[in-house]
Amino acid sequence: MLRRVQASVSKARIQFQLWDGFELNPTAGYPIGRLRFLNRSALYRLLWDPELNFGEAYMAGTLAIDGDLAEVLEEIYRTFGDPRRTWRHPYRRHDPRAARANVHSHYDLGNPFYALWLDEALVYTCAYYATPESTLEQAQRAKLDRVCRKLRLAPGERVIEAGCGWGALALFMARHHGVRVRAFNISKEQLAFARERAERERLGDRVEFIEDDYRNISGTCDAFVSVGMLEHVGADQYDVFGTLIGRLLTPNGRGLLHFIGRDRSAPLNAWIRRRIFPGAYAPTLGEVCDRILQPHALSVLDVENLREHYARTLDHWRSRFDAAEPTVASMFDERFVRAWRLYLAGSQAAFASGWMQLFQIVFARSGSVNVPWTRATS
Repeated sequence: MLRRVQASVSKARIQFQLWDGFELNPTAGYPIGRLRFLNRSALYRLLWDPELNFGEAYMAGTLAIDGDLAEVLEEIYRTFGDPRRTWRHPYRRHDPRAARANVHSHYDLGNPFYALWLDEALVYTCAYYATPESTLEQAQRAKLDRVCRKLRLAPGERVIEAGCGWGALALFMARHHGVRVRAFNISKEQLAFARERAERERLGDRVEFIEDDYRNISGTCDAFVSVGMLEHVGADQYDVFGTLIGRLLTPNGRGLLHFIGRDRSAPLNAWIRRRIFPGAYAPTLGEVCDRILQPHALSVLDVENLREHYARTLDHWRSRFDAAEPTVASMFDERFVRAWRLYLAGSQAAFASGWMQLFQIVFARSGSVNVPWTRATS
């Protein structure tokens, strides 16, 4: 049975060990890490459903991983190659009630928890590293600035943001570009932080943080932006999302979508959907263009892939999370610590290996005259 596990990643430079000390060395190369099965159940369950039970065993402490966790997981991802399509774990639908429950389970864990390992503005999306030496804080600010420059914001314009997180982008747009922003979210914890910050920084007259589902957004805007929310919309709601954008944008309006994606259509890992992001789905570029933009006469102006920037962002988050582990354990428990350690390291490995992508798409109405002459974003 252990040889069957090894065969599934036959080229990986990983050693495998059973609870009684029996070992299998990698077929090629020196091992960079080791997987240790601490009881029979962990081995049996992994063979039965590896997609789900690898994470379950690690979280339960019955599967140990020696070596740098992200490096070991990246080795596994690179050995697997392209994502495999499996529908053993079906997706939930994404009605408003389910969407609120999904958001609550992840983003309402408490602002003090996220403050332990995010930057000071609590930006929980891929940063932009202008130089390899950039700090997390510098890279997150650079990301906010890059989004604004891609949107070519002008003073007095109206912006709608769907899924605003802790409010960093909305406040940045208002402060540095003089726009008025309506930002929508259904996480109570995030909105409380965002509203308090807006009041403290005297931006409450230019930024309105609204607790409501994106499907209820009304009015019009000169620019539409969504950073890190499309992954939670659900493929069954893409037409609804596209219709919304088409209805909101003025004739010369433009928009930006920033989202985790894939090169080939496949479900997100079952363990991630069970323990970290219920209902999440990472679309391909084709799915976004064909099902959200094209049906509503929205034309793509620019596409950028920042996956290596996300791998570096996650490396920074993971280092801070590791340093805060005792505090996290006191706030939750050891199972939670192991689950989030695996999630952060696994995500870093997925972006580093190319299993996952991070896309930014800039778009406008077909035929719009308000489009950039060159690709320069300043």
